[in-house]
Amino acid sequence: MSTSQRRILADHAASRRAFLHRAGVVSAGLLAWASARPLLAAGKAKMISKSEESDIAILNVALGLEHQAIAAYQVGAESGLLQKPVLEVALRFQADHKAHAGVLTETVRKLGGTPVEARQMADYGFPVDKLRTQADVLAFAAGLEQGAASAYLGAVPQFHNRDLAKAAASILGAETMHWAVLRNALGQDPVPAAFVS
Repeated sequence: MSTSQRRILADHAASRRAFLHRAGVVSAGLLAWASARPLLAAGKAKMISKSEESDIAILNVALGLEHQAIAAYQVGAESGLLQKPVLEVALRFQADHKAHAGVLTETVRKLGGTPVEARQMADYGFPVDKLRTQADVLAFAAGLEQGAASAYLGAVPQFHNRDLAKAAASILGAETMHWAVLRNALGQDPVPAAFVS
């Protein structure tokens, strides 16, 4: 791996940690605020239990990560750095993230919550100026997928509703497959460890 690719991965890892920390703080604040008020679900007032509030907060953090991944793959697609077969894979992975975002949005609404919206592209702080080669874009995407896999791994045991945990685990599987494919494309061991952390 080149020095610039290592720098991109390190910058992205720091950005992901900061995002997850902010998301956790925001989620805690939203939980505290939401616990005192009824939310509307299907046109009727519905009191949401603390466990549902917690699940909604976790789902919204996951949804925020999916919005981030969709935007990141758009950056890669528009970079002009990806060869046609690689671009097709990147767009396929983006479509997966769009499907995840759609299911998460629908689930948050069904639980009576308000889904988080995608940020403006510039607000994600992507290292666009450091993406100079196809390998740079792939390393950036691999870092995103690794971070997403780790985030879902942390979220699965936090869900009160075990059906939501099962769905999150299914998304976790897709994120790890994306990560393995990207690592392989970079000439790296696609499965660098026996466990995801």
